[in-house]
Amino acid sequence: MQIRVINPNTTRGMTDTIGSAAQGIAAPGTVITSTQPAHGPVSIESHFDEAISAVGVLEEVMAGERDGVDAYIIACFGDPGLLAARELTRAPVIGIAEAAFHMATLISTRFSVVTTLGRTGIIAEHLLEQYGFGHHCRRVRAAEIPVLDLEDDGDAALTRIIEEGRRARDEDGIGAIVLGCGGMADLTDEISEAVGLPVVEGVTAAVKLSEALVGLGLGTSKVGDLAFPRAKAFTGRFEHLSHGAGLR
Repeated sequence: MQIRVINPNTTRGMTDTIGSAAQGIAAPGTVITSTQPAHGPVSIESHFDEAISAVGVLEEVMAGERDGVDAYIIACFGDPGLLAARELTRAPVIGIAEAAFHMATLISTRFSVVTTLGRTGIIAEHLLEQYGFGHHCRRVRAAEIPVLDLEDDGDAALTRIIEEGRRARDEDGIGAIVLGCGGMADLTDEISEAVGLPVVEGVTAAVKLSEALVGLGLGTSKVGDLAFPRAKAFTGRFEHLSHGAGLR
C-alpha cells in the first residue's frame, strides 16, 4: 500500500517531520511518500495561503495518479483543496483536520482544539461546522505561535502548546485534545504526557484511516459532485491542467 502525504506548504523540514511521523505509525507493508509543492507559501496561516497552496496540492495528487498511489493525505489543518483533490482520483483523500475530528469523537464526547494562531483557529471553527463536529468541540484555542516556530523554535513552541492544552483540560470540560497543525505531528506523546489527556494528531490519524479505507476496498465515489472534472481547456499558467490531464 502506498500512501502519499502532501505537505501543502513548501518548507522541507516540516515535510520531513510530517513524513517521519506518518511512517512511524504506518503498518508493516505501508509505504509512505512525503511530498510538497514546488511553489507556494512557506507556511499556511490564512485563507489566502490556503487558496494558493491548493493548486500545488492538486498537482501533487495528479503526479501521484501517475505513480499509482493508493491513498492521499493533505497534511495541513485547513484541509486546503480537499474536495477538489477527491475529484481527481478514485483513491481515498483525507484531510488531517477531518481525520482528527473523527478520531477524537471515537474516544471522547467532547474535545478542544489547540492550534497555532487565533486566525487559523477561526478557520478550524469553520471546518468543525462544515464537517458536522461543532457540537463535539468545546473550544478552539490558539497558542499564538507562527507555524514556522514549530521548526525554528521548537522547545518554546512546545511549551506554549502544553500550557494551552492544560488550560483546555482545566477549563473546557473535555476528554481529549486535537492538535491543530500538521507541524505538530511529532509532538503527540510529549503533549499527552504533560497534559494528562488523550491527544489526537491529524497526520497519524489520517494514515490509519487511509489504511482502513484501502483495506476495505473503499475509494472516492465517482458519482455526483466528486466525479472527475469535465475536460476543458485552461489558459496561461494553468494550461498544463487542460483536458483533465493525468486523471484516471
